[in-house]
Order: sequence, then C-alpha cells, then structure tokens
Amino acid sequence: MTFRAATTADIETLHALVESAYRGASAKVGWTHEADLLDGQRTDADELSDIINDKEQTITLAFIDDELAGCVNVSNRGDGRGYLGMLTVDPQRQAGGLGRQLIEVAEQGAASGFGARVMEMTVIAQRKELIAYYERRGYVLTSETRSFPLHDPRFGDAKRDDLYFVVMEKKLS
Repeated sequence: MTFRAATTADIETLHALVESAYRGASAKVGWTHEADLLDGQRTDADELSDIINDKEQTITLAFIDDELAGCVNVSNRGDGRGYLGMLTVDPQRQAGGLGRQLIEVAEQGAASGFGARVMEMTVIAQRKELIAYYERRGYVLTSETRSFPLHDPRFGDAKRDDLYFVVMEKKLS
C-alpha cells in the first residue's frame, strides 16, 4: 500500500471513489455509506479542486496495487486543531483495516504538517455504527452539534429533515 497527496490530475478518479462509497447502490456494498440518509452528490470536482489547491488542507490518497482504494481530507483549523473529513474506502475494500490506516496517516499529517494537538470531525448523528467505529479509534463525542445543510444540493439531497452533525475529537500525542 502506498500513500500520497492528491493533485488536480486525480480529481476525476477521486470524485468517482468518493461518490461510490457515500451514495447510491454501489455504496451499499460497504457499511459506511450515507445512501439511506442522502441522495445526490457527496462532493463535486470544484470542491475537490478547491481542497487540493488550499495550502491549509490536504487529501491523502491510498493505493493498493496502483489502484485508488481510499482517501482522507485533513484541514488546519488553527490553534492546534486539525479536522478529519471525507474518509473514504472503496466499498469493496471496507472492513480490511484501510480506514484505520488512513485515520493514522491523517492524524500524523495534521500533527506534523499543521502542529495539530487535537483532531476534530463531524459525523451525521444518525450514523451510530460509524460513531462507534470512531470511538474505537480514540475519538470522543463532545457536547457540540452542528447543523446539516439540509437544503444545499452541494451536500446531497436529504431523505429526512432531522439530520445534524455531532462533533467528535481526539487528542493527538
């Protein structure tokens, strides 16, 4: 397995991976999908390009046998805080440890690249099994919640109107 930072040349393949893991029938092959909660897109090429070109963010790609198998986005939130987002594993490769490895790479990158001492993430509150997964990786629920952009098609089409995010965090050593 190899890891490297995404470039704009990766956008098409990266976009296809993210959509396949989060939305639609292909996502339901894996266990981490949002397809029961949201339709529509998870991201688009413009957002991916913005992230890749932002010096305060990085998307790390994971390759197995030269095939894109996963990715994770890390952002610098300042004041020693990093943000982990867009953790994606090809649905055909889920439950094999790649997600855990991507989290570790993201945490190391946030600490060394941005001086992060704490990693933060948001998870849709209704995704209890995913929250439990992150808890097993050392993340804890905070008391903070954040609104979900229910009526913004850039984030998908919500199938229910009670979606919101919980905030989780982990101290980095």
